[in-house]
Amino acid sequence: MPVLETATIAVSAAALAWLGLSWWRRRGESRDESGAGALSMSAAQGKLITMPQRTGGGAAPQGPRPGMSVGDQALFLSLAERVSDAVLLHDDDIRYSNAAAEALLGAGRPLVGRRLAELVDSGQEASFAAWLKARQAGRQSVVSLRLRDDNGVTLNCELSGFPVAGSDGALGTVVRVSREELLRSVRREGAELAEATLDSISEGVIITDTRGQIEYLNSAAEGMLGCKVDQARGRVLGDLAALVEEGDRRTLPDPVHRCLEERRRIDLGRRALLVARASGQEFSVEMRASPIRSGQGGQPTGCVMVLHDVSELRGITRQMSYQASHDPLTGLVNRREFERRLEEALQDARARSASHVLCYLDLDRFKAVNDTSGHTAGDNMLRELAGILKEKVRDSDVVARLGGDEFGMLLVGCPLEKARQIADDVCAAVRDFNFVWRDKIYSVGVSVGLVQMASESGAIEDVLSAADSACYIAKQQGRGRVHVYSSRDEAAARQRGEILWLQRLQAALKENRFELRVQPIVAVAGRPDTGPAFEVLLRLKDADGVESLPMDFMQAAERYQLMPNLDRWVVQATFAAVGSGALKIPQGRSVAINISGQTLGDPQFLEFVVECLDRGAVRPEQVCFELAEAAVASHHAHAARFIAVMHGLGCKFALDDFGSGLGSFANLKQLPMDYLKIDGSFIRSLGKDEVSTAMVTAMIDLARSLGVKVIAEQVETEQAFELVRAMKVDFVQGYAIGRPVPIGEHAA
Repeated sequence: MPVLETATIAVSAAALAWLGLSWWRRRGESRDESGAGALSMSAAQGKLITMPQRTGGGAAPQGPRPGMSVGDQALFLSLAERVSDAVLLHDDDIRYSNAAAEALLGAGRPLVGRRLAELVDSGQEASFAAWLKARQAGRQSVVSLRLRDDNGVTLNCELSGFPVAGSDGALGTVVRVSREELLRSVRREGAELAEATLDSISEGVIITDTRGQIEYLNSAAEGMLGCKVDQARGRVLGDLAALVEEGDRRTLPDPVHRCLEERRRIDLGRRALLVARASGQEFSVEMRASPIRSGQGGQPTGCVMVLHDVSELRGITRQMSYQASHDPLTGLVNRREFERRLEEALQDARARSASHVLCYLDLDRFKAVNDTSGHTAGDNMLRELAGILKEKVRDSDVVARLGGDEFGMLLVGCPLEKARQIADDVCAAVRDFNFVWRDKIYSVGVSVGLVQMASESGAIEDVLSAADSACYIAKQQGRGRVHVYSSRDEAAARQRGEILWLQRLQAALKENRFELRVQPIVAVAGRPDTGPAFEVLLRLKDADGVESLPMDFMQAAERYQLMPNLDRWVVQATFAAVGSGALKIPQGRSVAINISGQTLGDPQFLEFVVECLDRGAVRPEQVCFELAEAAVASHHAHAARFIAVMHGLGCKFALDDFGSGLGSFANLKQLPMDYLKIDGSFIRSLGKDEVSTAMVTAMIDLARSLGVKVIAEQVETEQAFELVRAMKVDFVQGYAIGRPVPIGEHAA
């Protein structure tokens, strides 16, 4: 007990003794208010009462006594009520008790009139009687006794007396809780606080003894194990739950046993799964078991294990992993994941001469669906076809969407004859499939190229190229067929396919058989002062008037380095249409022209565009060049120079297919773009895929921070239009706004 507090109590006790003596000696004197020996005190002044003459007791001292003033009474009460210790005035019965005494021993209820012996705990009677006898004999002794309050709680207390002189043996006693009791109370409060704290945290906490038997569970651990602490006490963790590996369900070693045996902290693997035996409920957990030591370097006295429930986090991780490896439209494996698994199959084939077969599938007549009913119809057809493909393969096989209307199948551990049978079944199932969209019925086919992978197979690029060549030959043989690759196929495919396209493209450039289409781009917020008004698109018509899209001939054009020639034709034809008035650009607006990556890498193209502008048919501010993100990434230095020079002249630039590559945000930050066109795959997924919505929102926010305006392309439906308008894009392009039309048929 601090010295100051001890001194204060001593002084207070001495003052109480003097005042008590003074009051006691005056108790027998006559008072007008209540008769002999009475003191008149209000309830607010305390519980001080007169102590009447005891029958047979000694008489009150005779002779004149100084009277106790009202001030003396108030001072006595003030001191008695302010000290922290319990103060009693008593003989065998209690005649006065201060507030501290009533709180300690009476549970807040009055003690006056009760026998003091009633407060003594059983077994302490002899000690109490001896102490009381010593007190009555005039010895102010101190005794340690167990007292019992009105709630039945036992307290270890020290009783010390202060003298109250008088012939009737009146006593003054100060009751203090012993130091040991105070320490126990503090420890008890600390334990209660610790338990309350553990119950409030989200991690499960399990405490065991040195045998691994459970002594304590907090609320979170009770929830995970499906039982209360009383049910778990004395049992080991293995009785209540199983610990297994999340992937293969392999049983994991008991971390508590290892911790106690090795006397060190044990961290369980990040893929632990806790399965409660009572409820069968499963929790993905991170676990740590640590020994409890009694002191620095002491022996373990038990083990504490902390369980962190990461079920939700791992669920999100699994979802993100799934989305990164699967096509959002069809739910099939995407190209990146397919190539990863294909690489594993190649390594397996080389290591143990296993037989795997790669199938490359290309849909026939699918373009007609998109052209006549729009991309929404095409997307729905692709989803249904994906289901058909999965039904025709084995559970061990992999089906992927490689892009557009192209699919891949990896038939694991499959002989070539069996693979041919599966491919034939796929062709038959697709041929028998009828797709109904509103008032139209569509039927498509599929051509399949097969490549057997063996120990002598080349790199993944070679295998994919071989499968592509086999698929091309299957198409040339009449579509809806299956062809197995041979070493002669690639040369034949190039000779029959790409060389044919080379001849057609060269003839079209020479004979000017290309045509331009324009598709409108509208501002969401009304009539703008700036921005692209439409985009020019390239088409090729053969001698029979059949129109081909760029996707049909672009691969051949890139292989034979014809893209710079095609882009030059588009620029010249567009400028000529503007100059002649056939293509009317609204005031302050511009026309968007696509430039390929191959063309960006052509050092003469920049000079060519400058010369075209110098002719004066088109002002630079009327031109907006669209650069695909992949083109910028492949020819970054040339792209930066082209943008810098043309920007200086007044041309505008848009980054096309934004979000389709890993360098999207870096490209937008490093290059001075005026517009970005969000890749159409994200726009088509709005309202269906939360990830696409979140990514589009992030792209728009980034564009705003950089002062770049946003164009949403491939907006095919009114619902998609309302979604992008709500997201506050600046411009919209797609079938919902208008389809591509020949120059001259567009509205200015």
